[in-house]
Order: sequence, then structure tokens, then C-alpha cells
Amino acid sequence: MKRQKYHYGEDPSQWGELFLPDVAAPRGVVVVIHGGYWRSQYGAELGEPLAKDLATHGMAAWNLEYRRAGNGGGWPNTFADVLAGIDKLGELADEHGLGLDRVVALGHSAGGHLAVWAAGRSRLSGLGAPDADRQLARRADDGGAVHLTGVVSQSGVLNLAAAERLNLSNGAVSNFLGGSSEKYPKRHKYADPMSAVPLSVPIYAVHGTEDDTVPFSQSETYAGAAKAAGAPVQLLKVPGDHFALIDPKAPAYRKCRELVQQMLA
Repeated sequence: MKRQKYHYGEDPSQWGELFLPDVAAPRGVVVVIHGGYWRSQYGAELGEPLAKDLATHGMAAWNLEYRRAGNGGGWPNTFADVLAGIDKLGELADEHGLGLDRVVALGHSAGGHLAVWAAGRSRLSGLGAPDADRQLARRADDGGAVHLTGVVSQSGVLNLAAAERLNLSNGAVSNFLGGSSEKYPKRHKYADPMSAVPLSVPIYAVHGTEDDTVPFSQSETYAGAAKAAGAPVQLLKVPGDHFALIDPKAPAYRKCRELVQQMLA
């Protein structure tokens, strides 16, 4: 296995680390997006064991870091970073023989939110430009973008409106978006994966049965709305708590790895 770090911007948090398996041409790429309720005290070290494991199992993995609330992230910079970080794969494809016809995101918790949100980038223009800067809207519409072809959401925060109402993690949504939905309604709508339903790419909403960090209803309401709209979404319960999903030794994580392998096959 080889690993190499690349920056996609000038900020210290704008980087990713590419983990490559010991095969000539890995099929597709897995973008690993860590969680932590979008707060700066949690970083890409959470995704590193997953990226290592994926590479060990023959997959190229891109462990993505991004600016979070508290270190220059939040609205709109976290969103711009995730899209720019995924697009960086376009520059790395030739150098490393990466096939970009299959690019699957594996996102945990807040990373699940960012993964599903990024998978809907082509639908964002239909929501109208929010009170963001225009640079984010331009990046979302970029014709040269690297598009996700599937997502495995691991206990993702997929319904921001409900997460705000429930005051998850002591106001994490408002902290992330710079204010409440009452103050910034367009911003909240633009950021909510529920707004982009239905997506045409397959989404697996995987959730731990003993998760007391992100409620099961977050995956359930998203999957229900998406299915009702005709989207290829599947809701799966797996044994374990919130962090079993990012423990390479846990059955919950192994199920996620199997789903990623299916999407790349």
C-alpha cells in the first residue's frame, strides 16, 4: 500500500491523503469523509483507518480533510472544500491510473451529510443561489467536476431541519451554518440533503441500532422521502453504536465496506 498527501487549496485544512492498493489499476475511488458534527476538533484522523482498510482490500481511497466550524469552515467554506477536494481527483487520475467512472463516497455522521449533499451537486442550481458567495454556486455547477456515482452514508445527518429542531450536539447545525434556519432559511435549505431528493445515484443509508449520537430517524426520514420520490436508496440497520461504523474490526463497518465494493464492481 502506498499513501501520499496532496493539497487542493492554500489553507492548512485543504488536503487529502490518497491510499493506493498494491494493484496495477484499482477500480474507481472511494472518497472517505469524516464526521465530528462539522467541528474543528475532529479531523481526518477519523477516516485514516478506513482508508487504510479500503486500500488493503484493493480499493483506492481518498481521505479528505476540509475546513470545519472553528477553523475557517462552516458556511460556505466547508461545502466549497468538499467539492474542491473531490474535484482534485481529476488532477490525480492520470498520475495514479485512477478510474473516475466510479467514485463512491463513504461518509460518517456529519461526513455522511457532506457526502450525500455533494452527490446532489448537479441539483443545487435548482434551489436558487442562497445567501452564500457566488463562488460556491459556480463550483457546484462546474462542468469539469468529478461526480460521485454512489454514497454509503454511515449514520449520516441527512435531515438538517430535523437535526436543528432536535438540537443535536448542542446546536451543531446552527453552529455549522452560522445561524438558525429562521435567520438563514435559504442557507439551511441549500445545505440540507432533503432539499435535493430524489438523486439518481444509489445511496445506502446505514445506521447503527445502538446509535445514541445521531438518531436513526435521520437516516429513516431521508430514505423514506427519497424512496417515495423514486430514488435508488436503501436503508440498512447494522449492529453497534455510532462508532462501530468506523471501526475496521466491527461487523457494522465491514458491511459498509461490502457496499462500497458492490458499488465499485
